[in-house]
Amino acid sequence: MRWTTPAAVVVAAAITWWSASEDFGIGLSLEEIASNFTRARPIIQEFLDPQWSYWPAIVDPFMETVKMAIVAAVIGCGIALAAGFLASKVTSPNTVTYLADKGVLSVLRSIPDVLYALVFVAAVGIGPLAGIMAMVFFNIGIVAKLLSETVDAVDLGPIEAARATGGSRFAAVRTAVFPQVLPNYLAYSLYVFELNLRASAVIGIVGAGGIGQLINIERTAFRYDRLAVIIVAIFVIVFVVESVSIAVRRRLV
Repeated sequence: MRWTTPAAVVVAAAITWWSASEDFGIGLSLEEIASNFTRARPIIQEFLDPQWSYWPAIVDPFMETVKMAIVAAVIGCGIALAAGFLASKVTSPNTVTYLADKGVLSVLRSIPDVLYALVFVAAVGIGPLAGIMAMVFFNIGIVAKLLSETVDAVDLGPIEAARATGGSRFAAVRTAVFPQVLPNYLAYSLYVFELNLRASAVIGIVGAGGIGQLINIERTAFRYDRLAVIIVAIFVIVFVVESVSIAVRRRLV
């Protein structure tokens, strides 16, 4: 083991201590955590006793969440396909387009999905449309970034062959680049669909539709036994979708 490994561990430990200390950091205290846990004991007990009869009430919000995730993934990944090619030096038509596209994508990725949801709820009102628009922008930033990096790593031989035969830049991209990155692109699309299912539970709390709105209603009513049912349902659905998605991605890539 080189000396850099223990040195890195020491530096990481020092940064962690500095971040958690009372004098320089956020003032993390184990005593405070223990006292908070004592106050939270009744809530935890209610969580551990779910009201299973509440199950039928969450079916419609969950279906709305799934529909929102599908629509947002299709629209977002469709736009990200073009944005990803423009963000790669291999396929971008010129430097100006490349830099402009990279800059826009950097801005899109820097804004969290909850902030998008707040903006679109204010713009179009409470409901699934605001959630879909928030997830579309969220998906564009992720998929375009991953796709552009995949395009950067493609084999340049087919592109040179296509251009040597007189093909245009668009024809070279369509016939020589797109087939190489298509499996990865489909895998990225499935990945953001999984992320949409998780994100919809959060952005719905601010009024962007889906199961998140129901979570907010039960949270404000302090019905933690019902929240436990929703959490279990989210876990089951996300686990099933993620398992299927992983199996599909393994066959694609």
